[in-house]
Amino acid sequence: MRQQASSAPVTPRGVNHVVLNVRDMEQSHRFWTEVVGLKQVGELKRPGSDIKMRFYSGERDGQLNHHDVALVENPALPEPPEKWSMFGAPMAINHVAIGFPDRDSWLEQLEHVRALGVPFNRRVNHGMTHSLYIRDPNGYGVELLYELPREIWSGDLDAALNYAENLPTEGADALADSTEDLPVFGAD
Repeated sequence: MRQQASSAPVTPRGVNHVVLNVRDMEQSHRFWTEVVGLKQVGELKRPGSDIKMRFYSGERDGQLNHHDVALVENPALPEPPEKWSMFGAPMAINHVAIGFPDRDSWLEQLEHVRALGVPFNRRVNHGMTHSLYIRDPNGYGVELLYELPREIWSGDLDAALNYAENLPTEGADALADSTEDLPVFGAD
């Protein structure tokens, strides 16, 4: 039995899931399944409740999680800003990051998103990820990324977090990704 409370917080594993309020469940469902690629794993079915809530998961090692993202329908949400902005959009959530297992699957996802006609809001190579930013029908930013090898960024995480190489969002260059001459942070 634990005798004394700890004076410091316990470091968690990370964020387990995010719950987003959405105006239109069906429209948001299509975005998160058909554009992002998450799988619906459940739906709230409480007798006597009119709450519409669905649960979505990505795959890890061939397994679906209980949920990574949940959507709750709230038709009273305001319309999203006309143009998404990484910094300055009047949204409570700046963006949600969705990781892909590797570079090839991420590049395939970029081609899929482009084929659907979804605008690329921002392409950037961060020090620890290569990323594409799009937005969902509610105005939430969605970052699609793959992580670079840990040895590239772990030597100086702060420097890697502060690194940003902006890339084209239109044309063939928006689908290009180079792993040549990557900066290594903290290397002597």
